[in-house]
Amino acid sequence: MHYKDIQNVEAWVLSKVLTTQAQKLGSRIAITFIDGEKWSYANCLTEARNTAVVLNRLGIRTQDKVVVMVAINTGLKGSILEHQIVNATPALIVADSDFSAVVTQAVEGSSCRAPIKLIQKTSPNQASGTETPTRVSYQPFNPPTKSSDLSCIMYTSGTSGPSKGVMMPEAHCFMFALGTIENQQLRSDDTFYISLPLFHANGLFMQLYPSLIMGAKAVIRSRFSASNWLRDIQIHNATHTNLLGATAAFVVAQPETSKDRDHQLRVIGAAPLPEKSEHILRSRFGVGDVLPLYGMTEVNIPLYGKIGESAPGTCGKVYGRWFEVEIRDPNTDLPVQDGTVGEIMVRPKQPYCFMSGYAQMPDNTIEAWRNFWFHTGDAARKREDGYFVFVDRIKDSIRRRGENISSYEVEQALIQIDGITEVAAYGVPATIKNTNNRDLTRSATDGMEDEVMVAIQITPEHDLAPQTIHALSLGSVP
Repeated sequence: MHYKDIQNVEAWVLSKVLTTQAQKLGSRIAITFIDGEKWSYANCLTEARNTAVVLNRLGIRTQDKVVVMVAINTGLKGSILEHQIVNATPALIVADSDFSAVVTQAVEGSSCRAPIKLIQKTSPNQASGTETPTRVSYQPFNPPTKSSDLSCIMYTSGTSGPSKGVMMPEAHCFMFALGTIENQQLRSDDTFYISLPLFHANGLFMQLYPSLIMGAKAVIRSRFSASNWLRDIQIHNATHTNLLGATAAFVVAQPETSKDRDHQLRVIGAAPLPEKSEHILRSRFGVGDVLPLYGMTEVNIPLYGKIGESAPGTCGKVYGRWFEVEIRDPNTDLPVQDGTVGEIMVRPKQPYCFMSGYAQMPDNTIEAWRNFWFHTGDAARKREDGYFVFVDRIKDSIRRRGENISSYEVEQALIQIDGITEVAAYGVPATIKNTNNRDLTRSATDGMEDEVMVAIQITPEHDLAPQTIHALSLGSVP
């Protein structure tokens, strides 16, 4: 039941995947939402077609950009959200009515002149948008979408500046999915449990997309819940899921039960994967394969663990069919010997399976790609057995619960508050409560993420309590 053109690079296009699978699988369930809604493959295609009709009526044409407050982090506000909207140069902004105030505030006073289209929450039998278009037979776009065409822009952390818009071709998005299929051995009769947000490549392209390509079923929880994680997997007979370092720690901190092994879960992909979490997922929960992996929105997932192998504390081996990965000296760009710490550098073997650049930031694109290697900004070492071990981040960003946060953007949002003269944002070791309410603080090398700490200098004539600064940073900063 998998997509018939899975090996044809020229057919690595989402619209072709969805059309082909809907025609072949029809009423087969593609997506089950934890809230009870179910979408068949036919439903998915119908909703996509009707959404296209609405966008067409609003004047959107091929290669126009539409900002969607799902693809953009729904937790963003103020100047950071404003930057991403302006940088995307959209012809239209579409947002759930719940985000009306946030989006309007971000757009007002900016250089963006795109109209805002507010929508209501939808069901699988109601087209997206405030109007329900007449259902029409599908007419393919002319010219048809190619695998080299831009599919979307996803925003990732900046280093010494604002967050960057990663321009992602269709083939790049497909490759995220193919990596899951090939390395996690996803089958048509499998079920993928998705509890990570769909505004990240992990949830959208590494879990949902491979399920559609294989004709499998995706089960989606809108927000990660450690207390419901195992229960959801048991109820829906999930065989695959992905975790982050922090979410894995939340799961293993849950109280043990006699039913911890009563499930069909075979494979967990995790990035990063702390050694302690892997051990517990294998021993306590009886998951056969817990695979480490490493990647970025820009470079796809060039490192994967291997089915049948256990390599605690690593981030996988080179996915050599499609990528080259080396550890090189970040100052000279020359390769270093195995075991020596250097920067992870990546390049693809297949055209358009990498980002095509940073939106509106050609200088940053050139800098990242210098000497024909993409510089990830991450330090690691390669073991003799081929496994890579993540060491630290070279670049000035903070990784919190799977998301790279630009310290620069945090600082810029706070420095706008009257009375604040200096700001420094930095990461501190994350602390997680276990079932006895005791702190489980990570060590500096176990691969867990950080929490964000901010040091602030305030002028003597201002009295800004921490609660006031927090409130201003959330909504009052233009």
